[in-house]
Amino acid sequence: MDSCIISKEKDGVLLFTINRPRMRNAINFDVMAGLESAIEMAADQDVKIFAITGAGEQAFCSGGDLTAFHQLKTEEQAYGMLSRMSGVLYKLLTLPKPTIAIVNGSAVGGGCEIASACDFRIGKEGMKAGFVQANLAITTGWGGGTILLERLPKTAFRMLLDARVHDAEELMGLGFLDHIYKEDPIDACLSFMKGSLSKETTVLEAYKSLVNKKWEQLSMRERMEAEAAKCAVLWGEEAHHKKVDEFMSKKNKNN
Repeated sequence: MDSCIISKEKDGVLLFTINRPRMRNAINFDVMAGLESAIEMAADQDVKIFAITGAGEQAFCSGGDLTAFHQLKTEEQAYGMLSRMSGVLYKLLTLPKPTIAIVNGSAVGGGCEIASACDFRIGKEGMKAGFVQANLAITTGWGGGTILLERLPKTAFRMLLDARVHDAEELMGLGFLDHIYKEDPIDACLSFMKGSLSKETTVLEAYKSLVNKKWEQLSMRERMEAEAAKCAVLWGEEAHHKKVDEFMSKKNKNN
């Protein structure tokens, strides 16, 4: 089974689906590569909107796959993965088309970072999400913390420090979600983005360029890279490895 699916939906929507439902759509290197390819495809003129979702009904994305990344023990080893994904999210952040995260299920850790990099976030009724990285003795490492602090200056710092999971209604109140939906995820995306999809691609690109100019002025690329580097330091420390071992042990007992 392919770890991701790239499909062209109607009305100019390019959809990237993380296709690892048994792993709660966790990110591994194959998904990273797929997202890089999808972002390049989104530059095509027949694409108006770029959307990201997860396969199945349980999870949007549970962050980095600890099974795949467990062998990354040192700061240097971790930095390679973190820096690469930070670069991917910067490309997503500054994509010349509007972007939307269709959060069809739970989103934790890096899953929230991916959603944060999108211009809009819609969540399925009953979903939950949280920046839980601190519970593993690390910080956000893909640039999502930097993005969140700019998008939600009043609530982001508390969300990062508390490292807890919020329900959909809380996420709406915090400003993380733009809409809660009940229907089919693709239908919800088309409905939410209906106004944008009726506009010319050149208009969408022109407005997005104004947003991207702001990100450039805020030195987001450099700041996101610094975030990855700081996370890599914490990743290499014993406290993180201990927390991961505890998490993996608990997970294995429950399976």
